[in-house]
Amino acid sequence: MNIRPATESDLPDLLQIMEASISGLQVGFLSPEQIASSRAVMGLDRQLIEDGTYFVAELDGAIAGCGGWSRRATLYGGDHSTGLREPRLLDPASEPARVRAMYTNPAFARRGVGRALLAHCEAAAQAEGFSAVELMGTRAGEPLYAVAGYAVIERIEDDRGGAPVPLARMGKAL
Repeated sequence: MNIRPATESDLPDLLQIMEASISGLQVGFLSPEQIASSRAVMGLDRQLIEDGTYFVAELDGAIAGCGGWSRRATLYGGDHSTGLREPRLLDPASEPARVRAMYTNPAFARRGVGRALLAHCEAAAQAEGFSAVELMGTRAGEPLYAVAGYAVIERIEDDRGGAPVPLARMGKAL
């Protein structure tokens, strides 16, 4: 597996993977209404690409997944998500970095893509002085994050897309 920084030229492929991941990997965890609703709060925050903290995982010559981390306060949501953006820089001495926008191409599910991206993001955040990370996990992502050492901090429901989408704010010391 090759992990590299995402670029603007990757955007069409990343958006396709995100849509396929939301549509395919949430089945069994969310109702069809919740999957549709989740699109309002999930997606790509292009600030991550600009900051150089968003990555692409390539496997077998294809983009197998994408994910990133952030030194900014926004915990989750894409460019289109309303009310979630907080571009303030975090203080590594007192605040956790954010793991953001983790998506696996369904064709590569259960092949270690998410785990590799997560480890890559954690190492990058730690290299910049962060001693902890937080993320907002979906029901489908929670098992991966739990195995990787994350603990639930709080559970919320985000209903900005219509049907309430259950999410878990999770954290981990690095």
